[in-house]
Amino acid sequence: MVAVTKSKAKKEIEYLCTDCGNTTPKWVGRCPFCGAWNTLKEHAVEHLAESAGRGGRGLGGPVHQVVQLKDVATEDTRRLSTANSEFDRVLGGGLAPGSLVLIGGDPGIGKSTLVLSTLATMTAAGVKSLYVSGEESACQVKLRSERLNVSGSDMLLLCETSLEKLIEQAKEIKPQVLVIDSIQTVYKGDLPGTPGSATQLRECTLDLMVFAKNSGCITILIGHVTKDGQIAGPRILEHMVDTVVYFEGDRNHQYRLLRTIKNRFGATDEIGVFEMTSHGLSPVQNPSRVFLQEGVPPTPGSVVCCTLEGSRALLFETQALVNQTGFAVPQRVAAGIDPKRLTIILALLEKFGGVSIGASDVFASIAGGMKVTDASSDLALALAIASNHLGIPLGRQTMAVGELGLSGEVRSVSLLDQRLKEARRLGMTEAVVPANGKLPEEISGIKIVRVHSLSEAVSWLMDKK
Repeated sequence: MVAVTKSKAKKEIEYLCTDCGNTTPKWVGRCPFCGAWNTLKEHAVEHLAESAGRGGRGLGGPVHQVVQLKDVATEDTRRLSTANSEFDRVLGGGLAPGSLVLIGGDPGIGKSTLVLSTLATMTAAGVKSLYVSGEESACQVKLRSERLNVSGSDMLLLCETSLEKLIEQAKEIKPQVLVIDSIQTVYKGDLPGTPGSATQLRECTLDLMVFAKNSGCITILIGHVTKDGQIAGPRILEHMVDTVVYFEGDRNHQYRLLRTIKNRFGATDEIGVFEMTSHGLSPVQNPSRVFLQEGVPPTPGSVVCCTLEGSRALLFETQALVNQTGFAVPQRVAAGIDPKRLTIILALLEKFGGVSIGASDVFASIAGGMKVTDASSDLALALAIASNHLGIPLGRQTMAVGELGLSGEVRSVSLLDQRLKEARRLGMTEAVVPANGKLPEEISGIKIVRVHSLSEAVSWLMDKK
């Protein structure tokens, strides 16, 4: 008689980094993989002696063979348009067949709204699509669709949280586009842990990836993530998917930014701008005009700048306020700007610009809720601070762009010609640029002011008084 032994689950404790998703056997103050501090969180892991179904799981079916690269046949990779210009831009021109797309962002920022309206539009164009809701009932999805004016769509709907059941339904229906809302509600029955745990998320995402690659079905995963990084959130899945896009912006603000973090089928750092309306998210065709308020008289402390987001030149307004402090230590507050960058620019203004603001409170922000990391905005921020401190307003048709070095020089920026063309298109008549910047061969309708250093830029500003 042969004794049959059942595999028992062995519980272990690991520490998961909420930023990069890697695990360590013991707690350390700094993650050894990404270098982030205080991001390791304790969670229980259960290892099974034999994981069901893992042996036959893989790309290309259960049998894997070594082939020569030249013998690999390329499939049709024509992209599927979402009929949303901003969404297509972020995705690199549309949805690639068999791709796995992760859409992340804060709860309530508009992820489900965007996907539901997009799916309804694609269904109307003849695309067979399946929307799997793990958070809402069919009635709730219906009510949401009525608010978006897409309640009459032929889009297929499935309310299910079991991974095995939804994949079974997807194999039977064979949709072109499959949406999982959200990935944190899906679970695999033969795995330990609750839905949303690290083990469940990784295994469920891996099965969905295999399904997408083998069937050619475009699979979109929606995941919630908080600003401080949520344990077992979408961040630990970024290396498994093909495309990662994140929503940015305040949910109380009417505008949303959709930014590409990773894209195996296109360029990264592309952004799409959307406006939240009563009928859902609408694409903004001319984002620069959104961030530039029209009809406002020139005021000290406001300077227009231009940044590059992927292939798009985007104009925005840099604002600064310098005020006498009422505290022992002056305040330095930055919104949409790196606070460390603000501190460096203030030191450069003191050292090379002759602008003494060490005893004053300084507040700097990017209008419209944007977040700018481009160093080419240094000159605009410095001029905005100096303008407010000196009480010298700049015209609304003046743009400044340039990176500041620690010796006070104004360094050149990339694609200056593209920035100037966008500025001219939006009615800018004057541009302050680095002296060594490469200008376009033909530039008309805009006055170019070349500056070598921050002191020259401040002198040019004082001449306008």
